[in-house]
Amino acid sequence: MKKKTIALLCAALLAVSVTACGGNGKDGSSDAEPSTGQESSEESSAESAPSESLETPSVETPSDGAGSEGDGAESSEEGWSQEMEQLKAAAVEAAEGGYWPDMVLQPDMLEMSFGITSDMYDDYMAEMPMMSAHVDTLLIVKAKEDKLETVQEIVEAYREAKVNDTMQYPMNLGKIQASRVETIGNYVMFVMLGGDTTDVEEQGDEAVVKACQERNDKVIEAIRSQL
Repeated sequence: MKKKTIALLCAALLAVSVTACGGNGKDGSSDAEPSTGQESSEESSAESAPSESLETPSVETPSDGAGSEGDGAESSEEGWSQEMEQLKAAAVEAAEGGYWPDMVLQPDMLEMSFGITSDMYDDYMAEMPMMSAHVDTLLIVKAKEDKLETVQEIVEAYREAKVNDTMQYPMNLGKIQASRVETIGNYVMFVMLGGDTTDVEEQGDEAVVKACQERNDKVIEAIRSQL
């Protein structure tokens, strides 16, 4: 009786074991279904395809010419009028590389340096060298008709003071002595140019004066041709 019971229990256990194995295999096959690659391909295509809703339309900004604003203005970078800038350009060209003035004299500086006030002129340009060791200067004053003689006297007095004070600028003696005051119509000019005179300094002061006079004459004639 006992052996029969044990045999029945073994048979039952065997049946349970077979059933369990078959069930696991079935479940495993359903959980891990083979992939055909179709879904991943579709997902990849969807990601790489451009989306019209995300595109940003390009907008063309009309050009209003703001970048060229100021072209053709009647004053130069230094603030000179178009006429004065032309006269300066003629002087620079005639100086043939010997134009050293590089500091603009604003109206207050013009008054301080020369004594010429704004009520004496209609227009002007004036430049000196930034380095105090140099004296090269160009002044062009378009004097008011009733102030022409006054401006002439002021500029003449300025030159005379420079000539009489040459000890302050011994190295520039030749340039100062060669300076000129010229009046053309109602334009009064003070020209004291020379640039680099090193090459002629060995020949003496007279050679320096002559070289500077020749340069100043060329500059004045160039300005005259523009008036």
